[in-house]
Amino acid sequence: MAPKTAPRRLSGTQPTTRTTRKRDEDAGPDVGEGTDEWAQAKTLIKPPDQLELTEAELKEEFTRILTANNPHAPQNIVRFSFKEGTFKPISFVGQLAVHFSLVGNMILKDSDEGRRQNYRAEMASSQEAIEVQPAEEGEEGEEGEEGGEGEEGGEGGEGEGEVKEAESHVEVPAAGAAEAEIEEDIFIPRKPTERKLTNKFNFSERASQTFNNPLRARECQMEPPPRANFSATANQWEIYDAYMEDLEKQEKSKEKEKGKGPVAKKVGKMRERKKASMESQSDDITKVAQAAKIVERMVNQNTYDDIAQDFKYYEDAADEYRDQEGTLLPLWKFTYDKAKRLAVTALCWNPKYKDLFAVGHGSYDFMKQNRGMLLLYTLKNPSFPEYIFSSECGIMCLDMHVEHPYLVVVGYYDGNVAIYNLKKPHSQPSYKSSAALGKHSEPVWQVRWQKDDMDNNLNFFSVSSDGRIVSWTLVKNELMYTDIIKLKVEGTTTVGPEELNVYTIGCGTAFDFHKQIDYLFLVGTEEGKIYKCSKTYSSQFLDTFEAHNMAVDAVTWNPYHSKVFMSCSSDWTVKIWDHTIKKPMFIYDLNSAVGDVAWAPYSSTVFAAVTTDGKAHVFDLVINKYEAICNQPVVAKKKNKITHVQFNAIHPIIIVGDDRGQITSLKLSPNLRKMPKEKKGQEVKKGPAVEIAKLDKLLNLVKEVKT
Repeated sequence: MAPKTAPRRLSGTQPTTRTTRKRDEDAGPDVGEGTDEWAQAKTLIKPPDQLELTEAELKEEFTRILTANNPHAPQNIVRFSFKEGTFKPISFVGQLAVHFSLVGNMILKDSDEGRRQNYRAEMASSQEAIEVQPAEEGEEGEEGEEGGEGEEGGEGGEGEGEVKEAESHVEVPAAGAAEAEIEEDIFIPRKPTERKLTNKFNFSERASQTFNNPLRARECQMEPPPRANFSATANQWEIYDAYMEDLEKQEKSKEKEKGKGPVAKKVGKMRERKKASMESQSDDITKVAQAAKIVERMVNQNTYDDIAQDFKYYEDAADEYRDQEGTLLPLWKFTYDKAKRLAVTALCWNPKYKDLFAVGHGSYDFMKQNRGMLLLYTLKNPSFPEYIFSSECGIMCLDMHVEHPYLVVVGYYDGNVAIYNLKKPHSQPSYKSSAALGKHSEPVWQVRWQKDDMDNNLNFFSVSSDGRIVSWTLVKNELMYTDIIKLKVEGTTTVGPEELNVYTIGCGTAFDFHKQIDYLFLVGTEEGKIYKCSKTYSSQFLDTFEAHNMAVDAVTWNPYHSKVFMSCSSDWTVKIWDHTIKKPMFIYDLNSAVGDVAWAPYSSTVFAAVTTDGKAHVFDLVINKYEAICNQPVVAKKKNKITHVQFNAIHPIIIVGDDRGQITSLKLSPNLRKMPKEKKGQEVKKGPAVEIAKLDKLLNLVKEVKT
């Protein structure tokens, strides 16, 4: 109650008490008897709930200043000043507050504007022309001028009438009368049928009643294709010169063909025919081919967008609940129609372009040897190969040069070796061996690029079932060969006729060169033995390992540790060796013939193996020394057999090839690529030294157990 009564007391009683006191003081002692009666009539009855105020509170004045400012207007608006380049507060803020607004949509017919619109509508709708005598044309013109003046005057009158109407409503009929007089002075047309008056004040454009066109973003805009006007004239001299140039080209090509063999001549003729048919379109086709390749990659990226997202971002969340297990997530599958019936005999990643890999196609069945293919795929376009090379004989192995990633060396089933140059994408290899140039007599199972020789000539090695390990050097566009070593099976030497020593030739199946020691390399044979050899000793082996009971399918050095290598065989086993010890350090039985093994590039203790029952096995010796941490079928058991596997250098994926010509890419889950965890206050050490120490620790444990 107090808050309500207090204002009433202040506003109602305070001025009355002040006035009574003032009057009493003014009256003084000389006031008459009627004063008491007047004072008694004006006394105020005090309400029971009135607030008691002191004299100081009663004398206090409350003033309120009324201003025209809008109390709801914002006071802290800040806008960007382009002149000064900073945000500045706005000093002036609009204080106008609109309490009521109404847009009118009707006009009175009797009003000035209504009559004016009626008059204009009648003039527009009038179809009949006013008949005027030819002689009265001049008069009519004068009348028209007078009418124009009158009309102007009428409009002025209207303006005055409107002003007066704002001041007083009495002047309206006078304005109407004046306007009527002006209209009579001009002429009175025929009155047409009444039409609905449109509101000229509340006009809206037709375009504003439709949807607004969406603004084009910068991403949607395109630059127009480049255009150029071309014009030329041809005369007899130019035609003659063109014919002479063509004749010179033909003579030069004939001179080149004279020094070539019959096969090369046929190939050259085919090329010339293709060039002749494509000469007129060569420039346009090369430009379109590059653009088409980019567009094809874009379309494929949209088509396989879910796989691309998995490749880049997906991580198996279930690995958090599995300590010693991992999974492989299937990604893209690479196939080519013409290579579907050919087995994948070789896989190799490009050392420079990490998304590009080469695939060799052939056959491991000696009864089904007909043709082969060399294909290069990229992860950017899984639907079609980037490069296609076909051969008359099956390709059994390949390798890509580290310093020249466009050079690919291959080994064929017929014993030949060849070099393909990706910068010259034609079907035939740039360099190839022959019977006269010392080709192998059996299939070539492995080829490896080596460092250039002293004269900076390209150099690579090959191993074959004929027992020869050959060094090939590219000298003056010809492949020159040198036999490094001939494999002999120890203990099989017999004395033949004329007291000649006859020995059994060892069939080489795989070999690998040491990463640090340039001269040292390992060779695996069909007999299951592994020979440690040197490039400088051609007559004997440095060491022999009784490795497997069947043919050695792959031998590979560890990328970090200089003493450790790994081998696999068709006898179902994978073995890890220290080349200074003749017995294996680790032996793993995978219950099926092992086709290939590969070390992981990110860890010295992780490796993968593939078996002919369609499974991929991934091991991490730090997590589990006794069995694989991932056993996963990659292809159907009855249909396909996995032949090869390779790790990518930077991406956490592997590629797996089978005997049906299909290559499958798989992503490793986090448990398969575990890195050392960071501890609080300690930095995690990374690098080759850490990886070597990690593997050394495992080897020392095994050595202690064995001793």
